[in-house]
Amino acid sequence: MVAEQRIRMMSGRFCVAVFLAVLCTFSSGKCDEQVPLMLWTSEGSGLLSQAVPAAGHVVGITQLSSYLETALGSAPRNVLLFLQDKMSIEDFTMYGGAFGNKQDSAFPNLEGALRSSPSPLVLPTVAWPATNAVIGQLQDQLDTSPLYMDPEMLSQLRLNASTPALLVFRLPYSTGADLMSAKEVLRGNDEVIGQVMSIMKSQSVPYTAIYTAMRPSRQVSSSLSMDMEAGVGGGRSLLQYGDRKRERERQRERERERERGEKKVNERTGVYPPVEFKEGGTGCIMLWAENLTVSVLRGGRWERHDLTSLTFGEGVTPRLQGSLCNQSHSSLVLNYENILGHRSFKLVFAMSQRHYKVSARRWFTLDSVEIEYDGQKASFNGSRNVYAPAEYSYRCQSVTNFRYPLLVPRTSKDPANQWRVSFTDFQIQGFNVAGGEFSYASDCAGFFSPGIWMGLLTSLLMVLVLTYGLHMIMQLHTMDRFDDPKGPAISVPQTD
Repeated sequence: MVAEQRIRMMSGRFCVAVFLAVLCTFSSGKCDEQVPLMLWTSEGSGLLSQAVPAAGHVVGITQLSSYLETALGSAPRNVLLFLQDKMSIEDFTMYGGAFGNKQDSAFPNLEGALRSSPSPLVLPTVAWPATNAVIGQLQDQLDTSPLYMDPEMLSQLRLNASTPALLVFRLPYSTGADLMSAKEVLRGNDEVIGQVMSIMKSQSVPYTAIYTAMRPSRQVSSSLSMDMEAGVGGGRSLLQYGDRKRERERQRERERERERGEKKVNERTGVYPPVEFKEGGTGCIMLWAENLTVSVLRGGRWERHDLTSLTFGEGVTPRLQGSLCNQSHSSLVLNYENILGHRSFKLVFAMSQRHYKVSARRWFTLDSVEIEYDGQKASFNGSRNVYAPAEYSYRCQSVTNFRYPLLVPRTSKDPANQWRVSFTDFQIQGFNVAGGEFSYASDCAGFFSPGIWMGLLTSLLMVLVLTYGLHMIMQLHTMDRFDDPKGPAISVPQTD
């Protein structure tokens, strides 16, 4: 009986979504400025007591914060945020099988998760500035920093039901001339959601999941509607001039509100400045990363700590005592306290630069990344993989010592074998810093990827085979003697 009620509830909400999509299509409101938001949990019933907003009501930042606060008060505090680049309610009506064609739906895993959840919540119309600020709201309510993940990383992570975690999965969105392209992208995003749900189920960790987007994917052009009105007839043009003028004023006001919302979002969840160490008032070392994480192996499991919020952000001033820089060597020391049970904790980036005769230029290398804790030291060597011209900075999407490692322990007995470091969207410059900005970045992703090499080698092999075949054909000679059936047979001597 409960399952039937839940299914009827979900069906009613999807009908509301369809109705809102039709309403947005024929109205001149702000439907192009709203995105849907879906929230479900693996256990708990805190969401059932919340009233779903009436049809046409737009959920703002304050109301969304209230929904999240109520939900996280009783729901699991391991939050999975599936944040898509763009999404509108029309994506569900077009690709979700809303008109009875369920076997062709692009969201089978999402619909299954909503049906199986004891307390789902569907908000069809949420103002996009509110969804932009959802990461900051969750970060404040969970008191933890977001960790950007993918299903492969999640399978290697061990979550704890008693410790809150905010895991963010970024999902793409694409629209082109072919309508199937957007559907295939949404189907792929739904598969990612299904993989994450399977991993969380296998680990038996309760969770709260949220699926929303940063921007609407469908936008209604107000200029189109005004052009249509202007083309109805010249007799109404003077009467409609005032309406069109007011519409343009409202459009400009909406643009100003959007800019103000973007400014607030950027202030809350925007890009934070890099860490800069200055020697004698002049900057000489810069470091930036989207995420800095360290983990230690204890009792057969990895204990993780996120250093991002202690290193970057508005009002955060990292302690850089012990850092130094000169013409040949530089060292950036990040000092922390009470990290993973260690009272004293340091993260040290040691770099050097010198001239190489082969390339006839100077290069800098990240010689080591060291973790100093309570008098002990774990050292990772990075000079083999992390390097760039001395005038450049170095950038890499992922710098770790355990998955596609760019950092390796010094020796097999080094304490670094008990540690893991993970730097996401990492950029560092140890020399020639000017103007408080990074120099041109040398990216770790080379031009010739494995796929490119395979294509080149395969093409070369085919060219060689073709060349050999043409050479053999050119060696063929036409016969200079032919057998005449009416004349005597050609005699070919068998002996010299």
